[in-house]
Amino acid sequence: MESHAEFLRLITLDEAFVDALRADWRTATLSPPDRAMLAYVETLTLSPGALTREDLEPLRAVGFDDVAISQIAGIASMFCYLNRMADGLGTGRG
Repeated sequence: MESHAEFLRLITLDEAFVDALRADWRTATLSPPDRAMLAYVETLTLSPGALTREDLEPLRAVGFDDVAISQIAGIASMFCYLNRMADGLGTGRG
């Protein structure tokens, strides 16, 4: 998570925003599309088997089309995989 936060800090130059996201994305100042995307990604990360086609409707409601939804799912899934690999190998831990 630290590397992701640091990257976001570098591209946004907004430390307060990054800190708010790290604390709780639900209370951070976000656009409706970003909020819908993060809610979906959270479920995809924590409870992927619970997702149904209906879970895509909030994404569509804020303007994401099927291509964008596929990209969101793919990128989030890849990060889940990479983080699991890094954790499994003890990377980044003293």
